[in-house]
Order: sequence, then structure tokens, then C-alpha cells
Amino acid sequence: MSLTHSPLPPEPVVLDRREGPHGEVVLRRHGEVLQIIANGCFLMDTSDGRSERRLVRAALAALDGRQRPTVLIGGLGVGFSLAEAAAEPQWGGITVVEREQAVIDWHTGRNAPLGPLSAAARSDARTRIVTADLTAHLRGTGDRYDALCLDIDNGPDWTVTDGNDTLYSPAGLAACRARLTPGGVLAVWSARPSATFEERLRKSGFARVRTDEVAVVRGVPDVVHVATNPS
Repeated sequence: MSLTHSPLPPEPVVLDRREGPHGEVVLRRHGEVLQIIANGCFLMDTSDGRSERRLVRAALAALDGRQRPTVLIGGLGVGFSLAEAAAEPQWGGITVVEREQAVIDWHTGRNAPLGPLSAAARSDARTRIVTADLTAHLRGTGDRYDALCLDIDNGPDWTVTDGNDTLYSPAGLAACRARLTPGGVLAVWSARPSATFEERLRKSGFARVRTDEVAVVRGVPDVVHVATNPS
């Protein structure tokens, strides 16, 4: 009797490694999947994208039919949220804020590995990509948006780099409200639910706070925290 063995999964292959202003960022390929790693912490990959797309869809749905709304997407990542926004003709303007030049290069450079995922969305006339730290952009810009869709961490309780937690603090949420139009929507992606963050949203003046869950293969679901600026 002969024994057969399943082939071992391939080892991840590093495609690019950069030292940026906030530490090391790595793009690697694991089989057919591309992965982004920041400071040794897994951020996201190209295997699914349902929750990243839900981030944008939930924000649009919460705007209750507003015509030609504008959206700011915090974090380019592998491009799922941008692709979702560009596929929806209702959005009037799409701004993406990404602080890591490496991530932008992985989408836009010659033979960019992530380019095919975002090419159509990046060529959309409504799309604008800004290279900036999100918290600095929120405090420095005079623009206001109908929706903020933020995905720069593994969630409010699991930040990747020092300083990112300020975005989820009362001061950071106040900056978000200042950049939202009246009735505008804040949507925040997280790798796990956070009742503490929900309560912080309410205490910061947001209304209609809710959490949408997206089932994953293993472990707790990904979630999207959604809240409305009532002012």
C-alpha cells in the first residue's frame, strides 16, 4: 500500500521590503495570494475582500440616498475598498489617503503587483490618491466629505504603529466629525468587534451607531463600525 501526502503549502516569497517613516512594510506572495505586512504584523491580503467592500457599501447605504456623495477612503491597502467605490456610479468623488509610498508604488509602479486590482478604479476620473498620514490629513484639510471609510489598522483595539490609536481617541473622532458633512457617515473596519469603540463613538456625538459583522473562515468575524454625524 502506498501512502500519498498533500503537498506542503508554498513558503511566502517577499516581493518588496521598504523602510518607511513608520517602520517596515513588506509585500509578499503566498501561493496566489498577495499579502501586506507592517512591522511584522499581518495587515491584509488579496484572498477575500468582502469586509473591505462592505466598508464602502455600508457607508453609502447609511447616507440614505444622498445624491453624488463624496467619500474619503483611509488606507489604499490591496485596493478592495477603492475598487468597490469606483464600481458604484452614485459616488461623486473618491479620495484615497495612503501614508506609505511603498503601497502606492505596488499599485502604480512598473509591473506593479497590485496594479491589476486597482487599475480601473485609479483611472476613474472621480478618484484622487493623496500621499499623507490620515490623521494629519483630517486635521489639515479644509475639505469635507459625506463619508469617511477608514481601514488603516487591524481595528481600534489592535493598532499596527504607534500614533494610530489617536485616530480612535475622542480627539481623533472629533477630527472625523469636523471633516464630515451634516448627516455624513463614518465607517471603520476592524478585525474584531469593539463594544468600547462603539461607546466612544456615542460619547463623541455620533448617532445611529451600529456594527456590521462579516463572517470569516476561522475566528471572530471582521466588522464594520458605522456611525452618523448628526450635526
